[in-house]
Amino acid sequence: MPERRSHGSGLRLIGAFKILKGLALLALGIGALKLLHKDLAAVVEHWINIFQVDPHSHYIQLLLAKLSIVDDRRLKELSAGTFIYSAVFLTEGVGLALGKRWAEYLTIISTASLLPLEVYELAKHTSIGKGIALAINLAVVAYLILELRRYPKRS
Repeated sequence: MPERRSHGSGLRLIGAFKILKGLALLALGIGALKLLHKDLAAVVEHWINIFQVDPHSHYIQLLLAKLSIVDDRRLKELSAGTFIYSAVFLTEGVGLALGKRWAEYLTIISTASLLPLEVYELAKHTSIGKGIALAINLAVVAYLILELRRYPKRS
């Protein structure tokens, strides 16, 4: 019986993480839609002033330069992609939280399919954050594969 409980709690933990990511992406997509028909650079400058960030910082200048070329069409495309990705995360998360077998397969496939991109990005621009994200995703895939092997058929 304790084995069954740890099995379910691992799935629920991964499911909760996926649900949180899905909700964060959903909020991001809604936020992107709220920026339609607005001067994005002006909005960011407003927030820079509120948080008292140095507006002459190299990174802030890069951000403002990139945002100056984002138009309404691009914002709609970004929000649509964000909503799709959010739906995938929410589907995985709810399925895993409910202990559904299909959700384990879906999570393995979707997470493993992005691992080559993560490795490429890490090799291109090494950072601790990218390394941690890759390690977490590898651990999730490995855990789910082990769970599928340990519990080949569930009622």
